[in-house]
Amino acid sequence: MEPLLMVVDLVQRLDAVPGSGFSFTVQELCRWCRDGGEPGAPDPGRLEIFGLLVEKLAPGAEERDASSSLRDLAVGWCLPLVRHLQLEEQSRRLVCSLCGLLHACCLRSPPALLRDVTTPSLRDLRSYTEERGRAGLVEGEEARSGECQASEYSDIRVAVEVLVRMAPLLLLLEPGVGVQELLQLGLTAVRVGEDSVASRVVTGLILALLRHPGSSVSKCLFAQEIWDRVKHWGKTGSGSRSLLLLTSLPPRLLFDTGDRSSPDTFDLRICPEFWEMVQTGLVQPDNTSRKRAMYLLKRAVEVSNSLRSEISSESPAESNTCLFWWSGEKSKQLVQLWENYILIMETLEENQVHVIRPILPRLKSLMDATVSNDQGRSLFHTSWLLCAYKRMFESENKTAMKESLFQFLDLSVTKYPFRTQDLCEFICGPVMDALSESTFYSRSPEQILGSRPILAEKLQTCLVNFVENVAEEFQGDFLMKLIKSMAAKHWCAIPILFISQALVHIPTRKTWGVEGLHAVREVMCCTMTNHQVLLREAAQCYLLQTAMHLTNVERVTLSDISNFLAFIRTEEALSRGTKLWMELCEWLHNNDRNFRPEEGAAELHLERSALSFYVQNLVEQYLKVPVTEGENASLMPDWFEAQLVARMILLAADVEGQYDTPGDQKALDCFLQPLLNALKKLTTHAYLPVLKADKSLQLLLKLMEMSVPKRPTKPEDRILNALRDCLMSSVEQVLEYTLRRLTSELKTVLDLDRCHLYLAMMSEIVKALSVVGWERGSCIWSYICSLTQASIQHLQISNDDEVLKLGQQIQMVVARASLAWICKINAQYPDLQLDSLNAVKTLVKSVLTGPFNKNLEKPFFSKQDNGPLEDVFSAEGWGKVSTQYIHDHWACVYFILNKLEQPSETIANKSSLPAVKNPALILHACVEALNIVRSDQVLPILQCMKILVPKLYRSEESLCVKSLDLAWKVVVDLNSNQLHFWPTLNVYIKIAFHPQLLSITGECGIGIKVKEITNKLLEISQTKTGVFNVLITHCCQTWLPAVSPADGFQEDYFISAENHIGLFLEACLFGPVFRKDQRLIQDVHTHVELLGDESAANTDTEWGNRDDQSVRIWAINFLCHLNGSNSLHRKFMENVFSKLLEKDEELRNTKGRYYVNSMLHRLKNRIWQTLLVLLPQMDQVFLSSISETVYQSGLSDNQASVKYLIEWFIILMLQKCPEFIDSFWQCFSYNPENTKTSICTFLAVLVHIKVILKKISKKDQHLKKALGVVLPWCLNHNFSVRLYALLALQHIWEACLQSKVEDKELQYLAPIIESCLEQAGNKQTAGNAGKNWQRIQDHFFFRKFQPLEDYSLEAIFYIFPRLSDVIEDEWIPAWKFSRIMNLMSSSSSVNVFNSRNQLCDVKLTDWIQQDKGSDHIEVSQDIEWTDIQKKIMPWKNSVPDKDLELICQQQITNFGKSSVSNLIIVASLIDKSTNLGGLCRTSEIFGASALVVNNMHCVNDKQFQALSVSAEQWLSVIEVKPAQLVEYLQQKKTEGHTIIGVEQTANSHNLAQYSFPEKTLLLLGNEREGIPANLIQHLDVCVEIPQRGIIRSLNVHVSGALLMWEYTRQQMLKQGARPQTGTALK
Repeated sequence: MEPLLMVVDLVQRLDAVPGSGFSFTVQELCRWCRDGGEPGAPDPGRLEIFGLLVEKLAPGAEERDASSSLRDLAVGWCLPLVRHLQLEEQSRRLVCSLCGLLHACCLRSPPALLRDVTTPSLRDLRSYTEERGRAGLVEGEEARSGECQASEYSDIRVAVEVLVRMAPLLLLLEPGVGVQELLQLGLTAVRVGEDSVASRVVTGLILALLRHPGSSVSKCLFAQEIWDRVKHWGKTGSGSRSLLLLTSLPPRLLFDTGDRSSPDTFDLRICPEFWEMVQTGLVQPDNTSRKRAMYLLKRAVEVSNSLRSEISSESPAESNTCLFWWSGEKSKQLVQLWENYILIMETLEENQVHVIRPILPRLKSLMDATVSNDQGRSLFHTSWLLCAYKRMFESENKTAMKESLFQFLDLSVTKYPFRTQDLCEFICGPVMDALSESTFYSRSPEQILGSRPILAEKLQTCLVNFVENVAEEFQGDFLMKLIKSMAAKHWCAIPILFISQALVHIPTRKTWGVEGLHAVREVMCCTMTNHQVLLREAAQCYLLQTAMHLTNVERVTLSDISNFLAFIRTEEALSRGTKLWMELCEWLHNNDRNFRPEEGAAELHLERSALSFYVQNLVEQYLKVPVTEGENASLMPDWFEAQLVARMILLAADVEGQYDTPGDQKALDCFLQPLLNALKKLTTHAYLPVLKADKSLQLLLKLMEMSVPKRPTKPEDRILNALRDCLMSSVEQVLEYTLRRLTSELKTVLDLDRCHLYLAMMSEIVKALSVVGWERGSCIWSYICSLTQASIQHLQISNDDEVLKLGQQIQMVVARASLAWICKINAQYPDLQLDSLNAVKTLVKSVLTGPFNKNLEKPFFSKQDNGPLEDVFSAEGWGKVSTQYIHDHWACVYFILNKLEQPSETIANKSSLPAVKNPALILHACVEALNIVRSDQVLPILQCMKILVPKLYRSEESLCVKSLDLAWKVVVDLNSNQLHFWPTLNVYIKIAFHPQLLSITGECGIGIKVKEITNKLLEISQTKTGVFNVLITHCCQTWLPAVSPADGFQEDYFISAENHIGLFLEACLFGPVFRKDQRLIQDVHTHVELLGDESAANTDTEWGNRDDQSVRIWAINFLCHLNGSNSLHRKFMENVFSKLLEKDEELRNTKGRYYVNSMLHRLKNRIWQTLLVLLPQMDQVFLSSISETVYQSGLSDNQASVKYLIEWFIILMLQKCPEFIDSFWQCFSYNPENTKTSICTFLAVLVHIKVILKKISKKDQHLKKALGVVLPWCLNHNFSVRLYALLALQHIWEACLQSKVEDKELQYLAPIIESCLEQAGNKQTAGNAGKNWQRIQDHFFFRKFQPLEDYSLEAIFYIFPRLSDVIEDEWIPAWKFSRIMNLMSSSSSVNVFNSRNQLCDVKLTDWIQQDKGSDHIEVSQDIEWTDIQKKIMPWKNSVPDKDLELICQQQITNFGKSSVSNLIIVASLIDKSTNLGGLCRTSEIFGASALVVNNMHCVNDKQFQALSVSAEQWLSVIEVKPAQLVEYLQQKKTEGHTIIGVEQTANSHNLAQYSFPEKTLLLLGNEREGIPANLIQHLDVCVEIPQRGIIRSLNVHVSGALLMWEYTRQQMLKQGARPQTGTALK
């Protein structure tokens, strides 16, 4: 009000000045606006007043003077300002004020000014839409606003704002042409513009076009025109913009509301494209689009229900597709169905599983509604259900997503009228996306370890049923889409495994052609990236089986099959001799004549198989090399091609061998003949191409490697023998050729790969000779002598100042690799007796006397000397070549050091060798090598250290410590390299934990370093599974070797175990430390392992020992193989026993949380499991010293599993040493501190009194004592104690009767005892007491358990944890123990498997627990009785936009989108942001028209926003200071509002009895003082809330909420309407 008074005063003064006109007034007002704002910008508030004055003053001015002044104001002042503004938060009001002033100027000026103002905006908007259209940008993709070329506005949003304000004037100026032009431009901007631009165009421009003068008929046509333009937007990626536009239009324009006064009507409900758009919107990723689609669906259902007329949306193209229809007769059923569906979709917006779970059963009723009725029409179309499931599969809550996936897979989808094409696309799309979540494949609690996950079972059943029941013409298309969808995704190891496993079970059918094989191949390539070797191998096996089952062989050639098989790794999934290999052979044989012929292939002879004919051609083509090789002469042949040919040869040969194909008896000889011919020409054909020679060797090498079966087969393997014959017949040529190449012809970097080929081929030759037998003087001796001499000569090249050329350097690398190979062969085949060769003796001296770590310097390149230019570029990786050179040198050094360690080794001048004379020099060289060699090449260096460090740890302690530190750094660096980490760690542990280092007892440097390394290994084992396994395996095998050395050495080895008893205790107590994802991987590993031969991966993969449970298994295995009669063993076991009891006492006294499956519980459980294993080996003397400690453990509170183990231990201890029974009675002495659990422990022991007294011949005395101890406890006040005592009494009395104890005292006690037991038995039907008595008798520990017969590792580590409700991580199955026990030479002191099956069959029950499932609330299957937490999406939220609060009230008025009440909430007296935020949310929920606060800045407060949850965007928030309240209240009174205060006064009305008027203003008081006295007098009424408690007042937010609800309730009752929506307390 104050600025307006200032302006009025200014105008009056201007009028008093003679000669002052309108232009002078405008100038002064402009100056006044500039003075009130920031530098360079006018004040927005004064601009708004300026605009009002222009509208009021302009009509009174002279027309010519006013027009000129207004043009200068608009064009000369306003437009330059607005063009340079950005529509940001801080400048938004200024832009709106300037636009308002422009509107006032154009309103009072001729049309020319309007054109001048709007033309730049139209031009900029048109340019903006064209540019984004050319760039293909839609729906807000990145492109900064206002980046159009030659634009006049710096921000396109400002240009849009100008157009929005000028649109009504433009429509008046050009009512016909202007509408069409603006509509087309506006719709284009909505489709391609950014979010803010599109939103403002919709809410401003499009709605303004609707309000231009015209009849309702034209508006319907206008809506029809808009729909015709936007209905295809979804196909161009602008579907969400279509929803934005439609939700902004009045519903009466979208749907036929029944008004027949208009001849033309428009109804979207009959348009199939509209319903497709709604369905697409319901599953959009963004929440806003889903809300808009839901709004349209609600409005359509509401209109249909109100009209109750016949309507259908059948597509002309597909008459059987009706997404929506309505009938007056079925109106009630349809309303119920659609309300259920809307409720489901709204609930899915929540993330809490407890909210989503109850709606799942409601889908069943919707499913039933999709079944067609007698008239052939279903009430509900199935596509809506697919939308619901898709939303579930995209839920942020994984649990809800998993449960919905389970429900879908359980559906018999083929029983419902789903369109097959839609269902196929849904399974291949959203279902496969949901199946990619690894956590869904976890085992359920009721499944045992190694079981197949429930999801995998459901998936298999669903896929098999679907394929079997779907129409045959769709089967191939579905399976093709399915495998393509799998190929298009990146899969983790677990999902791809189980999906592949499910595909295997689909019945065999002819489906896939070449395209399908390519898709399967892509999926296989995806599995190669997984680090879980066993899982990826199993997945490859299943995918290969799937390909065999589903491939249509008539559409593929054998060439396609061979190319497909080439992508399967031989060593992982397709090794020769496995079950899968045999299955593949059978498949190839059965389909031999059915494969599509190769293009251009000759006609197949009837006497030969197609496979044999193809393989022969394949070999011939492989070995066909042009005589002139050209540029390919230096290239290495492709290993991939050689592997492909070798695999096909072996498959064809095995098919021939298995099925004795007529005419193919000589097939293998035919395959090998071209190869044999090429091999024999290696030395006789002077012009034989190098490429052909190398390809021949490659093929032979692959054949030899791949022909060896994974598992031993019959002794006479025809194929192996044929290959050996082929090799032996050409061995001289191969030896001569490779010797020539290795010693003189390899001189380029690319030749290094050939070097590896030749040496690998030589290894196969030596292996073959070891089988067929060799004699002294054989060609292999001469070959090795020549190769050794030549290699040593190359390495002895004079090393002058001149840098060696590339060829010389390469020859040195080849020579070093050759010597490393000779050392390897010498160690691997001692029967070859190479040590006697003079050349090998020379090798020993040359290796140890030559320089260590000689680095190959970068070579000198000369095009004339070094041949092809490619070598120059290849030499860029020279560092790798140099590292390999040093690696091979250390491989030779390790071989020689290892030979020198053998006592029988005799080497001339042995004492003069550096390794013997001064081994410290070599260790120094090792340390140097660790600094220069790559981490993945250090293995031979560490192997040398394994020999040297134990020799030097006393004399060169600091050097040894340094070497261990450097080696540890290498191990850590390899942590992410799985291929090299484990071998390197294994060797490192053998160095640091060598028997001699383990025997160190003093506090020396090396001893401290070993302890430090131990701690580091234990630390890293907490995050990396398998590290501790390697350490404890090595230690156990060192202390107790499987093959025992000399007796003296064995004792020395075992003595060192005492020094590391702490490490051993850690192993005994070590448990699974992996996360949930790692636990899942371990479970799936176990599942695959338990499949056995059913999965070929188990045949191809060796057991890796990476299971965390293996640590404890090795420790327990070690204890089981100790001999109690050995004093060293007995001492060690006693120390372990004592340490474990100390640990138990420490845990008993700790203040940690001791709940079920807590870490404290698990540790105690592991302690007593280990003690049970040790117990049989303990003698009576030792047990007498610890018996009191055991009793003390029983006296403490223990979890059920620990309690059972202690009871079992005491039973066995008393049975073994009956002398301890007298001390056992002391445990029952009355002690008030003893809890019921401790007494129950000892009473449970007495239940097995027969076992305890088994060795005692005279039992009478002990039985009488037992009766005397137990009887008083039968009268204990505690119910559990009485039950245990009665059970013990029952068993003791049975023992008395069996032993026929005769005693006068017992004669008097007999009636009492029998009466007690009879009374307990009679209570079996008397309420909970009888149930508990029966339950405790049926408990496994008392009914089925036999302490002596059931003593086994299986019972201790698997059965008892399972029956004691211990977490599955602690269950160790017996087969894991058995697998390690088989590695030991001696027998175990404890049986691995339980001898009795009775205990194995017992299920988990515990009498002290409630019946399982009694507290589990199942979701009711009857949807009528299932209540659901309903979350509401108000319709007015369907157009969320930053500008919406500016036009919200205008929209409400014009289009009636919401029923906002006449309730005003005044909260100006409230200070706290939390109360204001809560009131804002409540006010919006109940539809208040406004919320009045004392400061608008409160809406930006974080605490306010946390409680308001964006309600301030949908509610009018007004600022009224407390000082202005009196004036504000008086103003509202004049407008007809009743002022009601929430206050306790003498005349207050009871809320329950007061009737609110429609126009109500609710004044809320301050948090502490309430409503001030000066305001109470302005109130019309005071209302108070009735109370029954002592506290006198409620929180102001709560009070306001109660009154708002009561007001809303009364208004709805007056209108005779129910609330259309509800709300949820949160």
